[in-house]
Amino acid sequence: MRSMIVQYRRPKKRPRPFRPRKVNMTDSASQMLAPPEFAVARGRAAVRGHWNLRGLMAGAPDLRERLRNTARERDLEWDLREVTLLDSAGAFVLWQAWGERLPERVLLRPEQQSAFRRWQAGGIPSMRDGQRPPVPMRRRIIAALAGLGDHLLAILALLGQLILDLLHLARHPGEIPWREISSTIHETGGRALGITALVGFLIGVVVSYLSSLQLRTFGAQVYIVNILGMSIIRELGPLLAAILVAGRSGSSMTARIGVMRVTQELDALAAMGISQSLRLILPKVIALVVALPLLVVWTDVVALAGGAVSAHLELEIGYHQFFQKLPAAVPVTNFAIGLGKAAVFGLFVALIACHYGLRIEPNTESLGNETTNSVVVSITLVILIDAVFAILFRGVGIR
Repeated sequence: MRSMIVQYRRPKKRPRPFRPRKVNMTDSASQMLAPPEFAVARGRAAVRGHWNLRGLMAGAPDLRERLRNTARERDLEWDLREVTLLDSAGAFVLWQAWGERLPERVLLRPEQQSAFRRWQAGGIPSMRDGQRPPVPMRRRIIAALAGLGDHLLAILALLGQLILDLLHLARHPGEIPWREISSTIHETGGRALGITALVGFLIGVVVSYLSSLQLRTFGAQVYIVNILGMSIIRELGPLLAAILVAGRSGSSMTARIGVMRVTQELDALAAMGISQSLRLILPKVIALVVALPLLVVWTDVVALAGGAVSAHLELEIGYHQFFQKLPAAVPVTNFAIGLGKAAVFGLFVALIACHYGLRIEPNTESLGNETTNSVVVSITLVILIDAVFAILFRGVGIR
């Protein structure tokens, strides 16, 4: 008889139906969200809770009215240190309750002060009538003059610090930042040769072409050498090079220092006891004072070459005749004046760039604004200094 083996199998269990678990969202949200509130006791108003947009929506409907009534007590001390969250909406509610000004007695954490800083400076328009109240012209002029005075004092302080750094390096030559100076000379001078050559050549061609049209009328074609030599060597060469460097290298210096402010590298230098002016500002100033005169020589040569090409094509003046007559038409004093201008231009372009770089706050908006201000002020100051040189040396090098 054949044996049979019976294998026992457990019956399969039916899967239980899925039943979602009920979660009381109202209770969990109320635990996470602390509505804004304040309590007044013994001359002190303690503000607590979440003073953000979500907290204000969940708060009491009469919160603003109670805030205004409480803020009428001028000798009351406000304590915001126990506030859990504070955004622009909550800060604006408090700002309106306080009469759009900070109370005389208020306790804030450092991170909370930035929420009221814009409104203290008048950066937020009044929301009662939907527009910012007009500022009288007298106040605008006073504010502009005060801002100009602050900038001048800061630049003078920066210049004085550079003089002290130079005296320190004269006593300690081993601390001269040669590597930073050479790197900045390469950045501001070597990499700017292409753009200055292009602009200089085109300016030489344009000035020569326009001058040749007038000189041909009077039969004075030979004086094209005098016009090009005096205008390029004495005025256009230094001015063009300085404007190009201010737009190219000056903006780069401002942006680099600003990025160091945003990334807190300047704070790290101060924490390590490293002088910012000695390691950041002085190399840039020395580099531009050295590189800009060399760029002016390069720009003069290329611009005169462009003028010679245009004079040869328009007036049929040979290249040998052009460059042979040039030393007699333009005294060497004009070349020295051009180099002196370039050194002064380099000094002030670097000072302005570093000044606005140090004024940048740790945010991207300030970085863009101060970089733009640096370029505009540098170019304006270059033109102003050029006018001063023209007045001071109006009788020098001209015969």
